[in-house]
Amino acid sequence: MLERVTVPALFPPPTYSHATVVEAGTKLAFLAGAVPLDVDGKVVGMGDAVRQAEQVVVNLGEQLRAVGSDLGHVVATDVYVVSSEPSVLSAVWEVVEASGLSAGPHSSTLIGVACLGYTGQLVEITATAVVPEEAPAEEEVAQS
Repeated sequence: MLERVTVPALFPPPTYSHATVVEAGTKLAFLAGAVPLDVDGKVVGMGDAVRQAEQVVVNLGEQLRAVGSDLGHVVATDVYVVSSEPSVLSAVWEVVEASGLSAGPHSSTLIGVACLGYTGQLVEITATAVVPEEAPAEEEVAQS
């Protein structure tokens, strides 16, 4: 079981929660950063942070399915974007919002950074997710 908390004494966040509480005994998955690589290891969307964010979300969905979870069970993310421009960070966040990751909403931090691990990489997302006791419904997986 998880509880998403928006703290009344703080400024209300637009599409994320301040905290997520997970009941003890719940199985969690801690995912390595999802990156914008295709199956051949090539960076998708060179120079385009939005296109890379879309690929990162697709890859994150694959990571989650591999451990029996999905985007709707993500409780926390860190979204890294190579940029110091708030408009670029906002454009990437719009992809996150549209993906189903913000369903709930989850706890998240959006971070502008100087560089990431792969040449040309502009976006990376790390995530923590609940792994439900039962596999996600086929309908939920299809929406991811």
